[in-house]
Amino acid sequence: MEAALQEIKPLIEEVFTHLHEHPEISWQEVETTKYLQQLLEDEEFQVTTVEGSTGLVVTVGTGEYCVALRTDIDALWQEVDGIYQANHSCGHDAHMTMAVGTLLVLKRLGIPKAGRLKVIFQPAEEKGTGALSLVEKGIVDDVDYLYGVHLRPIQELRNGYSSPAILHGSAKMVKGSIIGMDTHGARPHLGQNAIEVMAQLVQAINSIHVDPMVPHSAKMTMFQAGGESANIIPGNAVFSLDIRAQTNEVMEKLMSHVDKIISTVAEMFEVTIDFQIVSEIAAAQVDETAVELMATAITETVGEQFLVPPIVTPGGEDFHYYTLKRPAIKATMLGLGCDLSPGLHHPHMTFNHDSILTGIEILARTVSHTFEQLEKRT
Repeated sequence: MEAALQEIKPLIEEVFTHLHEHPEISWQEVETTKYLQQLLEDEEFQVTTVEGSTGLVVTVGTGEYCVALRTDIDALWQEVDGIYQANHSCGHDAHMTMAVGTLLVLKRLGIPKAGRLKVIFQPAEEKGTGALSLVEKGIVDDVDYLYGVHLRPIQELRNGYSSPAILHGSAKMVKGSIIGMDTHGARPHLGQNAIEVMAQLVQAINSIHVDPMVPHSAKMTMFQAGGESANIIPGNAVFSLDIRAQTNEVMEKLMSHVDKIISTVAEMFEVTIDFQIVSEIAAAQVDETAVELMATAITETVGEQFLVPPIVTPGGEDFHYYTLKRPAIKATMLGLGCDLSPGLHHPHMTFNHDSILTGIEILARTVSHTFEQLEKRT
């Protein structure tokens, strides 16, 4: 393993530099896909593009069972030093590099000897729609085990430490509108006051209580109503909600409460309140066997003293749609400590690049051990 890692190290550094310097936002990862396809075909891998998508799939080997590795490939759109631009501040450049590195290491080790390895380069994780699109296209229908990786911020995990699972929460982003009637400030009885409607909504949503043992929240994140004329009572408004829960079950209950509140407030004020979920993320559903296999790989790579239990985090990841939609898949995601600071999605996020090789080794060992376990069963 060590010899293979050292052999690919110069290429890995080159790949990361290129991906970091050429970020592309969700569903626009055209040049990223072209670069990865050319790189992997030059390394003699079988690469398949995904129709109607910027995704790529690499398949190695033949056989009944399939072990898969998934990486996200999109960047964020954010302000960096006063300029809005695509920016890899969530670490997807590192994730892609680790997926490429894992392929290269396993190739040099002759893995898989039996069965199929599938590496999925998935678009649009930041939109929460990339995983669902690949599920719908049947990309993971044949997958038995699925692994992912995500850099962890220093607040969660210090450099050198790794976790065999990241227990992300569920999240839904809601956009809505209040449709009423403007009226003169002196004649409030002739219209509806969207600001009063929204005040009632905020108060009611803030009073939602579900299971106190499971972290959850629902809050207004945007509200716009009225204009320059102070003597007009606005009847119309737009708003956004951010809704989060640590489990999918609590999210269901939370959304049921939100839906009921919106209907009740609309009836109370005799207005129409339209809303829709514009993006959503499922909470993590990890498999204990997959977690154990990854924990073994972490211990072999960095030592038992650097293995930490599964991390519970309020952040979201569309990786978990794979297991939500295809429950037979055994999955987990590597949490990689790398002194990432100041934090994920910070425009000037930095991390220890040496951790990329550590991540490659852990993933390669995890995949290798998974194939060994599957071979024993057949």
